[in-house]
Amino acid sequence: MNDKTPPSQSTGSCCGTVTSQPDTPAKTCGCSGQAGKHPAPVIRQTRSEITAKNRLDHFLARWGVNRSGHIVPPGLYRLGNPDKNSPVFASANYTLSFDALRSALANRDAWILVLDTKGINVWCAAGKGTFGTGELIRRIAVTGLSDIVAHRRIIVPQLGAPGISAHEVARYAGFSVEYGPVRAADLPAYLTTHTATEEMRTVRFGLFDRLVLAPMELVHFGLYGIVAALVLFFLAGVVAALAAITAVLAGTVLFPALLPVLPSKDFSLKGFFLGAIVAIPFALACARAPGPAGIAQAIAVLVPFLLIPPVVAYLGLNFTGSTTFTSRTGVKKEIFRYVPAMVVLAGLGTVLGIALGVLRLLGAA
Repeated sequence: MNDKTPPSQSTGSCCGTVTSQPDTPAKTCGCSGQAGKHPAPVIRQTRSEITAKNRLDHFLARWGVNRSGHIVPPGLYRLGNPDKNSPVFASANYTLSFDALRSALANRDAWILVLDTKGINVWCAAGKGTFGTGELIRRIAVTGLSDIVAHRRIIVPQLGAPGISAHEVARYAGFSVEYGPVRAADLPAYLTTHTATEEMRTVRFGLFDRLVLAPMELVHFGLYGIVAALVLFFLAGVVAALAAITAVLAGTVLFPALLPVLPSKDFSLKGFFLGAIVAIPFALACARAPGPAGIAQAIAVLVPFLLIPPVVAYLGLNFTGSTTFTSRTGVKKEIFRYVPAMVVLAGLGTVLGIALGVLRLLGAA
């Protein structure tokens, strides 16, 4: 076989285009496509309007509720009333990615090719390989896209570029890849010239973009913080319980908010720095508390500096995959470099905290 021959493709439906509403199961025509062996590809209908139900889904997705459930079926969608000359856009099957694209194309007729990214957004899926060359080639083939449109061009979001090899798509699927702007909101302006300005190519990561990430991390780690606070409340009192809650809030909310101004390029060091600042009032509270003296007081002051910074650093490290500040290789190096230090400091702080509790029980503190 010639190595430039594209993968086997379905020739489409003998009954014409088959559509279904996005909220209902897709209907097939009952006949078969190529040589009577394959089912006809299904084309679903979608709209550009964002409904209250969609907004609720977005809210739940942001807060990490049913994290794997915010998906749309992969495949080909018609937006409006597209014809064979209408543009084709690629998207992830994560609802927020899909909805951002279709809402940006209001009053336009277009085809949307949704890849199976396992419910992951375009940027992260490109890094994981699910928004990738192989999936794009396969999805073009199974939807019979070459029989639906007369042109051979597909517009891919710029944030999906790391996962897509344009020359491989052209070689095996016969479609040229056009990289669109970073933000779907810029598509109307981009489509007038099919040329992206420098502003359209620039990835912004402002305060709002960073804080949007906080709810999911807060929900994910908040339960651990509550459990730790309850345990510490009964073992060491109110100050210790507040320290646990504060550490989680600092790592999941303050860290992304202050990310650009925290010193160092390494997220872990940023977290250590923020954690040390957050630990100061708790160390002062321990220093001024009645009772402890001598070695016991020194331990009480030291424990917040040993426990809070590694917790904040670890939580901050979780944001590396959600920002424009890091690379995959940099993250791997950072994990191997700083996680052992986090473990050592947290372990030492735990041991000293237990020792302090024993001293208090024995009446020595």
